[in-house]
Amino acid sequence: MQDIRLAIFDWDGTLMDSVGRIVACVQGAARDCGEPVPTAQETHQIIGLSLEVGIPRLFGLGQGNERAQALIARYRHHYLHDDTPSPLFAGASELLHHWHAQGIALAVATGKSRRGLDRVLDETGLRPLFAATRGADEANSKPDPLMLTQILDELDLVSGQAVMIGDSIHDMAMAEALAMPRVGVTWGVHDRERLQAHDPVAVVDTMDELRLLRS
Repeated sequence: MQDIRLAIFDWDGTLMDSVGRIVACVQGAARDCGEPVPTAQETHQIIGLSLEVGIPRLFGLGQGNERAQALIARYRHHYLHDDTPSPLFAGASELLHHWHAQGIALAVATGKSRRGLDRVLDETGLRPLFAATRGADEANSKPDPLMLTQILDELDLVSGQAVMIGDSIHDMAMAEALAMPRVGVTWGVHDRERLQAHDPVAVVDTMDELRLLRS
C-alpha cells in the first residue's frame, strides 16, 4: 500500500452508512408494485450494482422488463423521500482528509447514478477531495471494470498504482478483473469470508485499520 498513488472508494456501505435506507426503499418499491418484499439480507446481495442490473436480478426479472422499470421508478421515488438516516461512517471523513493531505489521489466508483452521487458529494461537502468520480450510468455496472478503467485513464495511472476499497464482492471482482489491489471492509453488506474469496490485500473491520494500511 505504500506505493499506492490512488485510492478508489465505493460509496454505499463503505463511506456512507446508507444500506438501511437502500433496503427500506427497495422494500417500499416492492410493496408499491405488488411484488414479493425481499428481506434485508436478500437486498444486500445487489447493493453496489446499478439499479438496472440489481433490481431485475433481485426480483427474478429481465433487464428492461416493464415490472422491473416500475420497481426502479418507485425505488427512486422512495429514495428522494425516505428519512432513514444515512450518515458517513465514523472516521470516513477524517480518513479521506488525511490521505488527501498525504498527496494520495482519491476517487469514487459507485453503483449510484451520477445524479445520486452528485447529491451526496454536495451534502457531505466531500466533493473537493476527489480527483475523479464515476456513477453506474456513466459506465457498465459492477463487476464490469469499465468505471475503474475510465478513472485510471482520466488520471493517467495504471491499475497497480491504485487500490479499490469496498464492502461488496462486486467491488472486489471489479478490481480483480484488472489485477488492481483491493481492500475489503466488513462494515457493509458482505462478510469477511465472501470478500476474501477475491484475494484482497487486506480485509479490515474498522476505519482505523484501513487508515493504518497507508499511514
